[in-house]
Amino acid sequence: MTTVYRSAEGAEAVRRGYDALLGRWPVSFESRTLETRLGDTFAVVSGPEGAPPVVALQGSGGTAAHWLPDIATLAENLRVYAVDAPGEPGRTVEARPPLGSPAYAEWLDDVLDALDLPGAAFLGASLGGWWALDHALRRPGRVTALVLVNPAGIGRRRVAPLLKFGAYSLFGAWGRRRSLAMVAKGGPADPGRRAVGEFTLATFEHFKPRLEPIPVVPVERLRALTMPVQAHFGAHDVLLDQRDAAAKLRQALPDADVRLAEDAGHFLPGWAGTAAEFLRGEAS
Repeated sequence: MTTVYRSAEGAEAVRRGYDALLGRWPVSFESRTLETRLGDTFAVVSGPEGAPPVVALQGSGGTAAHWLPDIATLAENLRVYAVDAPGEPGRTVEARPPLGSPAYAEWLDDVLDALDLPGAAFLGASLGGWWALDHALRRPGRVTALVLVNPAGIGRRRVAPLLKFGAYSLFGAWGRRRSLAMVAKGGPADPGRRAVGEFTLATFEHFKPRLEPIPVVPVERLRALTMPVQAHFGAHDVLLDQRDAAAKLRQALPDADVRLAEDAGHFLPGWAGTAAEFLRGEAS
């Protein structure tokens, strides 16, 4: 059986770290295992019952637990369904269909059906932003609003940092810390973000990331988005050219709320309150 982990022991270590983060969850939550055509999908559900629903998707190497620093803000007046994506660390099936296929939109259809949601707002970060964007383009009737946080698949991918990461990987734990500092533009500051950063470092000791290129959505295709859109970009994202992404999205969707933080990198702080206000407003 193909696995996304380097060893069974590594998989168990990641799951222990995941459970430790959930043990620090600042709001009450319930765990759900959802049946989908790809296999079981794990979700962490927070926020008031009956509040506007939001499906939250993390990026590559991430889990639902990566929303720890922002979940208290998001779940105050929203019902947040933080979902582990297939083929990523966490407790969801390890299947990895091609990114350009309809398989992920079909998987998210099944997630919504299992949650008894005809539609929901979608919140996606990094590769999770690409999954949310892909679903919004393929299933516009099921996505009521869209919030993207440093999404992949809009701006150009940067190649030089990947070469540096490859070099740093030869230096063990020091190299992984150096790579994280590059991505986080100085490193996480508050305790929640530090905990997530440390978990991410530990995860990549054991996890085999995707090597498949991420499809880029052209401006003409972005114009097909019909739902309200808010997007947050970090100008110093070392992985993605987010200045390019912000310009493309503004060109495609002049009415979208597009924000470019000049002092931020790929791990983008400070967006959650604005996003929660946007999503509450669109649901009212």
